[in-house]
Amino acid sequence: MPQSTPHITDSHCHLDFPDFDGELDQIIANATEAGVTRMVTICTKLRLEPQVRAIAEAYAPVFYAAGTHPMSAASEPLATVDELIALAAHPKFVGIGETGLDYHYTAESADIQQHSLRVHITAARETGLPLIIHARGADADMARILADEHANGAFGCVMHCFSSSKELAHAALDLGFYLSMSGISAFPKSQDLRDIFAAAPVDRILVETDAPYLAPPPHRGKRNEPAYTAHTARVGAQTFGMSYEDFAAQTQSNFETLFSKAIL
Repeated sequence: MPQSTPHITDSHCHLDFPDFDGELDQIIANATEAGVTRMVTICTKLRLEPQVRAIAEAYAPVFYAAGTHPMSAASEPLATVDELIALAAHPKFVGIGETGLDYHYTAESADIQQHSLRVHITAARETGLPLIIHARGADADMARILADEHANGAFGCVMHCFSSSKELAHAALDLGFYLSMSGISAFPKSQDLRDIFAAAPVDRILVETDAPYLAPPPHRGKRNEPAYTAHTARVGAQTFGMSYEDFAAQTQSNFETLFSKAIL
């Protein structure tokens, strides 16, 4: 990797998904060449945690987090606080989740999603690891639960792949949380979303791919991969009126502040 390539972190991807089967060596190499020196791969179903952990153990730049995705909250066994705390003992386990609320596809399981979210919040509070939130179509309940729980005891949090309302952005930022820019924020028609990010403190911004989903231009519609974090980060730099080098350095610092266990 050229010395001049700024370092960035893909704070959220899914390297265990079948989209990457047999290709991880190349995917990691592509990321490194693009300056993506760290990746956090996310386990969305706890029964798959051993496979996700194995990826983190096999590749030095890869860390991992685990939780029960809200869209699976009704179909997977509920995570327990003790189970999540036990996972957190692993040296490369750096976050709790993803968890959250998704009423766009799975509104019928809202009650169990909310219960699952609170379990994950408790684990984040007790481990000191950041919470990783998925929020879609549930802004009012999400803001309420996060505020209620934060009042019961502080915890760190990132609103992953943030594409919700400015009201939820403000609610999260007011609690000291972080917003993560995904490929959505680089889509041409996402100016309203970029405006929400531009109004946020730049020291609360992360970047991610959510790979294999949501590839940014010029790869939109194709399989996403961690290397493409660089495309989103370049749009992020423009959004904040910064050079790419300065924005990359800022997001690195932000990531290390929130994900303080994920230090290479």
